[in-house]
Amino acid sequence: MDKTNQPHHISQQFDVELENLRNRVFAMGGLVEEQLKKAVTALSEGDTNLAEEVKKGDLQVNAMEIEIDEECTHIIARRQPTASDLRLVMAVIKTITDLERMGDQAEKVARMGIDLAEMERPRNGYLEIESLGNHVQIMISGALDAFVRMDAEAAVKIAKMDLKVDHEYESIMRQNITFMMEDPRSIKRVLGATWAARALERIGDHAKNICEYVIYLVKGKDVRHTSLEQLEKEVTNN
Repeated sequence: MDKTNQPHHISQQFDVELENLRNRVFAMGGLVEEQLKKAVTALSEGDTNLAEEVKKGDLQVNAMEIEIDEECTHIIARRQPTASDLRLVMAVIKTITDLERMGDQAEKVARMGIDLAEMERPRNGYLEIESLGNHVQIMISGALDAFVRMDAEAAVKIAKMDLKVDHEYESIMRQNITFMMEDPRSIKRVLGATWAARALERIGDHAKNICEYVIYLVKGKDVRHTSLEQLEKEVTNN
C-alpha cells in the first residue's frame, strides 16, 4: 500500500489505527465486490442457490459497516484528529455508507434473479445485465484501489466510467421498452430485468461517490455535485 500521501504521527499507535481503518474499508469493499459478482452470476445463470447466498451475505456487509463506523467514532473520541487525519476518518464514514448501499443493491439484483429464474429466459440469457454488471465491478475495484492508494487522478478516471454505465443502462431501458411493446406477455420478466439494471446503475453512482471522497481526502476539497470536467480540474490544477 502506498503511504506517501499519509502523515506520520508521534504516536505510532495512531498510525497503526489509521492503517487498520483503511484495511477494514478495503475488506468491506472486497466483500461487496464478491456480493455483486455472485448476484450478477445468479441472475444471468438462473442460480437461485447463489442468489440466496447473496441475501445472507448482505447481513455481513451491514455488520462490517457498523463495526467500522464504531471504530471511527472511537478514533475521533480518543485522538481528536485534525486536518488530513480528520478528512480520512470522515471519508471512511462516507465510503462505508456507500458500500453498504451497494450491498443493498447487489441483494436486490439477487432477489430479481430468484424471481426471473421462475420465468422463461430470453435468448441472450440476460447478456446485457451481465455486461453492465462487469463494468460496475470494474468501477468498484478501481474506486477502492484509488481510496487505498489515495490516488486522486485514478479516482477521476474511475468516476468518468459512470458515464459509460449510465449510457449502457439507458440502452437497456430502450431495449426493454421495445420488448414490452412487441410482446406484452414479456412485461413481467422485462420489468424484473429493468429493476436489476437500475440497481446496477445505482451501484455505479455509489462507486463514483467514493471517487469524490478520494479527491476530498487528497485535495481537501468537497467536489460533490460538480461536473466530471470540474473534478478533473480540481485534481490537475494542484
